[in-house]
Amino acid sequence: MADFKDLDARAWAIRRLYAELETQRYGRAWSREEVALGFMGDVGDLAKLVQAAEGVRAIPDAKAKLAHELADCLWSVMTLARLYEVDLEASFLNTMNELEARLKA
Repeated sequence: MADFKDLDARAWAIRRLYAELETQRYGRAWSREEVALGFMGDVGDLAKLVQAAEGVRAIPDAKAKLAHELADCLWSVMTLARLYEVDLEASFLNTMNELEARLKA
């Protein structure tokens, strides 16, 4: 199993490949804002798949598609963290510590 740093490096490598594709197609890589807007589209797709998992939307192979979309969303979050120079691993751990302390109080 990969650790967080391995996942982060893999996510960033994929982002670089997307940037090359975007440059070929559009003459430039997407901006940080455009990456964030792409993430919003992924979140919308995720919401539809959650509805399918709950039985209120008919989407064939919804469970596999849900797993894929969750991974897409994780990739987007990791990419945005890199683009905005956020240490996501440290931020995640700090946030979980804060939430845990608040919930135990």
